[in-house]
Amino acid sequence: MLLSLVVSAALAAAPVYGPRLEGFDYPHPVKTFALHSQRQDLEMAYLDVPPSSDRPSGQTVLLLHGKNFCAATWEDTIAALAAAGHRVIAPDQIGFCKSSKPAAYQYSLETLALNTAALLDSLGIEEVVVAGHSMGGMLAMRFAMEHPGRTARLLLINPIGLEDWKARGVPAVTVDRWLAAEQKKTRAGIRAYQLSSYYGGVWRPEYDRWVDMLAGMVEGPGAEAVAWSQALTADMVFNQPVVYELDRIRAPTTLFVGQRDRTALGRGFVDAALGASLGDYPALGKATAAAIADCTLVELDNLGHSPHVEAPARFLPQLVAAVGG
Repeated sequence: MLLSLVVSAALAAAPVYGPRLEGFDYPHPVKTFALHSQRQDLEMAYLDVPPSSDRPSGQTVLLLHGKNFCAATWEDTIAALAAAGHRVIAPDQIGFCKSSKPAAYQYSLETLALNTAALLDSLGIEEVVVAGHSMGGMLAMRFAMEHPGRTARLLLINPIGLEDWKARGVPAVTVDRWLAAEQKKTRAGIRAYQLSSYYGGVWRPEYDRWVDMLAGMVEGPGAEAVAWSQALTADMVFNQPVVYELDRIRAPTTLFVGQRDRTALGRGFVDAALGASLGDYPALGKATAAAIADCTLVELDNLGHSPHVEAPARFLPQLVAAVGG
């Protein structure tokens, strides 16, 4: 009986947020970029953080979040980069977090890259160091391909899309099926996934904030809009791997790969044997580094999919050094 009361109290205290993450505080003031895309007016939320050092580098670092992440998840990364003298731009992509979630939108990495370039144009920023994590790594690579003249360097943190899951044997997945999977997400499930996939089975209290961020939207009043946007963007990621175009990247690149990472979309739709063969990041990292013309591979032993969240004190000095300047 006592255990039941404790669980009920914990669930009652769990925060919920609006469809645009209303109620969840970001580490810096949130700004909004208005854009017109696909016959509709949309809003792109972003952080614009100036250098905190008295010796500005003159460089701007663009941070691109992953699918299960937001601009806020870069909190420690932003602090480290600003302290090193860099200006930092961290947007929430359309369909995510504090940005618009249109009910009808043709999501593509090209479109998200174009939206991001438009944001930079509005801020008068021409050249950036582009850093992307997970899905944001896919987007960072697409941005570098489509906007080579404004990509000074490319920093990739456990990007996905380094293998073609369908070609590996994952069956085609409809948007309806992605939606059903999104609608089944729970706070407990999100935590369990992060524990195994991101943190190697070791939980720290500071990770709770990121579970709350996602679960608060899943369980909030905008759950339907959030699940639909996540289904559409899952379809985008699944069907637009970047592995076939790596030779188009011309920017000097640093690829950071947590060696415990085994992330792969669609693993839940295949048998155990095939699923176990997907997301082999030690092998994917080596193959990707070999395919990009100017790429330095940094293998992060005993770290998983999100090294900037899992071990910021260990990882962020390496990221800051890779920015240069």
